[in-house]
Order: sequence, then structure tokens, then C-alpha cells
Amino acid sequence: MEREETMKPGYGLELVQTQKLSLTPEIRQAIMVLQMNTLELVSFIREQVEENPLLELDEEPHEEALLESPDASDEEWLAYFCDSSDLGTGLSERPGRSLLYTYDALAERRVTLKDDLLSQLGLMSLTPAQCELCEFIIGNLDDNGYLCCSPAEMALATGNPKPAVEEMLRTVQSLDPPGIAARDLRECLTIQARAMGLGPLPAGIIDNHLEDLASGRYRKIAREQRVPVRSVLEARDVVLRLDPKPGARFSGEAATYVYPEVVVRKAAGQPAVSFNENALPRIRWNSFYRRLIGTGEPEARSYLLEQLRKARAFLRSIEQRKQTMLRVMECVSARQSGFFAEGPGHIEPLTMKDVAEELGVHESTVSRCVSNKYVDTPYGIYPCRMFFSPGVRGDERNVSQDSVKKVIQELIVSEDPRNPLVDQEISTELLRRGVHVARRTVSKYRSLLGIQPSNRRKAL
Repeated sequence: MEREETMKPGYGLELVQTQKLSLTPEIRQAIMVLQMNTLELVSFIREQVEENPLLELDEEPHEEALLESPDASDEEWLAYFCDSSDLGTGLSERPGRSLLYTYDALAERRVTLKDDLLSQLGLMSLTPAQCELCEFIIGNLDDNGYLCCSPAEMALATGNPKPAVEEMLRTVQSLDPPGIAARDLRECLTIQARAMGLGPLPAGIIDNHLEDLASGRYRKIAREQRVPVRSVLEARDVVLRLDPKPGARFSGEAATYVYPEVVVRKAAGQPAVSFNENALPRIRWNSFYRRLIGTGEPEARSYLLEQLRKARAFLRSIEQRKQTMLRVMECVSARQSGFFAEGPGHIEPLTMKDVAEELGVHESTVSRCVSNKYVDTPYGIYPCRMFFSPGVRGDERNVSQDSVKKVIQELIVSEDPRNPLVDQEISTELLRRGVHVARRTVSKYRSLLGIQPSNRRKAL
């Protein structure tokens, strides 16, 4: 009988060569810096300057000197404009002092919803206890003017009986703008309909068919309300004129400013790309601490050498970000020459993969480079991502999605409101123009444009 041989486990050393990408802290920082927008990078630069003693911001103003001194007539004009005795210019003069510029007097003060309601409340004949309860109700309104808590909760918080809270709630709801202090959309629209004296049909639709109205089920509403569809459409137009967010007009957010880092201008008939040096703060070396690297104590030198390594890596990542953005936008401007020559509406199909292959970088690098970045063009400031639009098949050549969306928008604007175009009709019209777009794709683009379906666009 033969004995079966079995493999016994053993130990051994074997040398294997493999390739592995290691993300060092410098590479991670460079990737993070590349993805930052302008405001994030400015904040990050200030943080690094505060932490690293070798770096400091160059915040000295670079003012241009006057080429010629003002003559006597200029001095007379200057004295005239500085004389604010009869003008509300915000300039004030105190005895023994020069003119003081009180800029706070020129600042615009935004009237809030609470201020507006309290000013109306002061004109009503209410007891101090009622005024206090109304102020409590007003203080519980959100930015859109809706009440954030129930009367029972307010009664428990203030120690007042619930009927008294409900009475003061009705008082607040009678203030302008109509629909304020409502607990939901239905109550908000009902208050407005009552204040405007709308007929029974719009009020009935708000009370019983708000969901059907949003879904465009006009025949169902007409059947249950026992009125013609034409009357339902007229009532729909009346309801759509109501304000679903009556307090939003007072809660306007502060303006968000964008800072374009790349500037594209025409030079010799071709787009020229440059970097906006004023978008980021200027950084310089601190001369005192840099001298200590060679003359300081060993412990201080060791610390400063480590900070020097970090500072160089940080500055290198910012320079790499700048060069990458310039390379990407130079490629984009060459591919989108129609936009820079003729303006918006002439964007060609372009993907990030196309730019990445041309530059020899990864597609994710292009994505990070254009994320939340803006470019200053002769036609205005645009997000960098706007220039990337996948192509849609056409008879002669591919067209960009933005061009297709623009055509869809034009078709809907020029349609007959009594017989609006359905998505299939729009698809057929695009096919007649040589653009192959399926019905479901038209529906998708229409939704992205914020355009309602045909049954909701129908008018009398």
C-alpha cells in the first residue's frame, strides 16, 4: 500500500517587488489646496501664517503717487465737498478735531420681519400682557413667517391659558403681510384668501384640493366642486398669485461674493488666460525668524527648520494649484473658442476626461481644479464647471447639453399656453432640427430648468 505524501507547512523568505503610491502629508495638502475655492484658500492661508512664524502677509497698500499736485481750483472743490453742514453725508465735525467719517451713518439697515410686525403691533390697542404675548408669538416665527410651535406649547411656556394664546395668534395673523404666523401652507393660503376676499372656489380648492392642484388633477377638482374645468383653471391662476412664504421678503440673505481667480481676455484674436493675483493675499518671508535659522540656538534652529520645511511645502502647493488652474483653463479656452469669440450660447461639448487626456493628468485632478472656481470672461463671471457639458448626438455634429436646454426653453416660451407642448412633441421638434434627444431626456432637462409639465403650464 503506497503512502500518500502530504505537504508540510513551512517558513521562508521571498523578495517581491511591487509598486505602491503613498500619500505623504505634502501630497494630501496639495490635493486639499487644489480643491479649495478662493474664500476657503484665503482662510487656510491666514491659518498657516498664524501657525508658522516664518510666514507673514504682505498687507501694505501699494498706492500710486499723484502725477501732479492739485491746483487752487481743485482745493476749492475739495473744500466744497468736505463742507457737510447742510448735507446728510455722514461727515461730522467736532470742536478741536478734524472731520470724522462716520461710515456707520451711511450703512443701510435692513428691516427684519420682527421689526415690521412689532411696529404694527404698537399701533393696536392692546394691554401690556397682550403685547407681551404677541411679542412671544412673533419671536417664534421662522424666516418664512411660519409659526414654529403650537398654541399649547406657547401656553405652557408663557403660563397663559390656551384660549388667550389663540386669540393673540389671530391678532398676529391679521398683521401684514397676509399669511403671517400660519402653522402650515394651507392655513397660510387660507389667511391670504380671506384677506383678499377671494371667491368660494379658490377657498374651496385651498381647503380640500391643494394636493390635487399641485398634481394638476383639474378634472377631479372640477368634478368634486361641480364646476367647469375652465373655472378650475381660473381659480388655479388666482391661487398661484398667493405668496407661500410671506416672511421671506424680510429675511433676504447677505449677498455672496465670488472672486474669479482666472481671467480670460482676447489678445490678437485668441483668448489669453492669466491668473488674478489680487484674488489671494500676498505671502512673504519673515526676515527676523529667517535670520534665526543660521544664528539662533540649536533648539530654536531645529524648530525653525521644521517650520521652513512646512512653509516650503505649503507655498509649493499654492504654486502647483495656480499652474494647474492655468493649464486647465488654457485647454478649456482653446476648446471653447466659440464661447470666447461669440459669447454665451456657443458652448461646445467637452468633458473633464477630454481635458485630462490632453494634459496628461487624472480626471479627478481636473474635477478638483474647477470645483467652486470662477473665471472672469469678457461676457461676465462664470463658474468653471459651466464649460464642461457632455455632448448630445446630432446629424452633423454633437451639440452640448446647454445648447439643447436653451432650445427647449425657447420652444416652451414660444408655445401656445392653451395647448402647451408635451415632452414627446419637444423631442420630435429637436429631431427635426437634427438633434437626437429621447422623450425621457427632454423631461429630465425640463425638470433641471425648473419648468413644469404641460398639464401644469396650461392656461386659458
